[in-house]
Amino acid sequence: MTRTRKSVGLALALMLAVALVLSGCGSKNNDNTAAGNSGGDSGGSKDKPVELVWYTIGTPQKDVDKVMAEVSKYTAEKIGVTIKMKMLDWGDYDQKMKVLTASGTPMDIMFTSSWAFDYVQNARKGAFAPIDELLTKYGDGIVKELDPAFLEGSKIDGHNYGVPANKELPAQEVWRFNKNLLDKYNLDISNVKSLESLEPLLKTIKEKEPQVATFAINKDHGPLVPYDYIIQSLPMAVKLDTTDYKVVNVLETPEMKQALKTMHSYYKAGYISPEAATVSSLDDLQKSGKWFVDRASTQPFADNLWSKGYGYPVVSTPASDSIVFNWSVMGSMQAISANSKHPDKAMQFLNLVNSDPVLRNMVDSGIEGVHFNKVDDTHMENLPDAKNYDMPTFAMGNIMLTYLTEGDPEDKWAQFKTFNDAGETAPTLGFNFDSSKVVNELAAVQNVKGEFWPALMTGTVDPDKYLPQAIEKFKAAGLDKIIAEAQAQLDEWRKTQK
Repeated sequence: MTRTRKSVGLALALMLAVALVLSGCGSKNNDNTAAGNSGGDSGGSKDKPVELVWYTIGTPQKDVDKVMAEVSKYTAEKIGVTIKMKMLDWGDYDQKMKVLTASGTPMDIMFTSSWAFDYVQNARKGAFAPIDELLTKYGDGIVKELDPAFLEGSKIDGHNYGVPANKELPAQEVWRFNKNLLDKYNLDISNVKSLESLEPLLKTIKEKEPQVATFAINKDHGPLVPYDYIIQSLPMAVKLDTTDYKVVNVLETPEMKQALKTMHSYYKAGYISPEAATVSSLDDLQKSGKWFVDRASTQPFADNLWSKGYGYPVVSTPASDSIVFNWSVMGSMQAISANSKHPDKAMQFLNLVNSDPVLRNMVDSGIEGVHFNKVDDTHMENLPDAKNYDMPTFAMGNIMLTYLTEGDPEDKWAQFKTFNDAGETAPTLGFNFDSSKVVNELAAVQNVKGEFWPALMTGTVDPDKYLPQAIEKFKAAGLDKIIAEAQAQLDEWRKTQK
């Protein structure tokens, strides 16, 4: 996954893996201050501002303290706070945050999501302060900027515990292609959507370019099936077009059985690497350009961003419909620590960073004249020192306030909003499973998943032989009990929905 300030992997772990390259627009002349500019905690005046500690994800940057000093001058004047940012690297963030929150380390704001420092789990553990009243009192800028689905879909048991970043809302998977190889062999992708429809193209590349990774996948890959997972990548789900909201074991569905057979046939044909079930990252392969097709989560103008990031042309075509899932709504969030001594000020800051273009772009791009120059009110260009402050845009807040860069279309953010509006709602959007009654079973099921999932999902093993074994072991671990509990909770949740 490419992780740069203007570039984020679009796999969301999907998806992530996820992951997304983002930049945007705003006006430095916009003096949009936070709601509740004069209220909040005791102290925090312009003469004696309150210091807020902000933990966020990303490769630690050399100039973070320098930039935060400038940010603090701005926020001290606006809302009486200064900011101390602590960045934890991608692979370390989840575990380190668990330790830090458990030990009571002082902090005010923290990055959380569906894929790193799990939002639902940590909200239920009490790590985050509920923000319903804070949003009402100080968050009018947030509420005005966000599509209502972000806040509605990120409620836990009826309450909000985090502020979602205003970014792409739905999840849509695409097949990504190395355009150099498409052009070289005059291959047409206009009729590609299903997994099976890839086969003629895969066959051609395997024969013509045997040294290339034909179908690039890793151990976290899983074939697309039309189901809404109760817990991401665990085999219990509701069909996307459901009318009865029945929770099923997705491994027992005809769609998954067919997909696994196709994946195994691709593996036997040599389209999939023998190491796929053990490989965790495709970054080096993608940088080398020695691959033909993979799958990723998309957003508007993703092809341009991938091409820019890899240094060669990448094109894509839809592999799925555009669906608003819980995990896509929760893909990037900021929460206020339950132990924060200044929750009012923390919310005022979150409101400001999500509604004020000057602050948002300073947090994202650094110091004007040092890390970037403004070309006009809505465009910027990076300066050489930008390499010392290369932030993950999607993890910082409202991306639709960030300045446009070279190559960005003028209507970039309008197209993001169109993309968001077009997403269909997943059947369980807003429902979050409470696993407290099946903790032991869930742990046992996770162990079984580790044993079978990577090999099955990458086509490495024959599903005719291994799928029945996996289903049997999942049942023995307690999957049926978990499904029954999920069904009961889902039924009760549906009674509360309009």
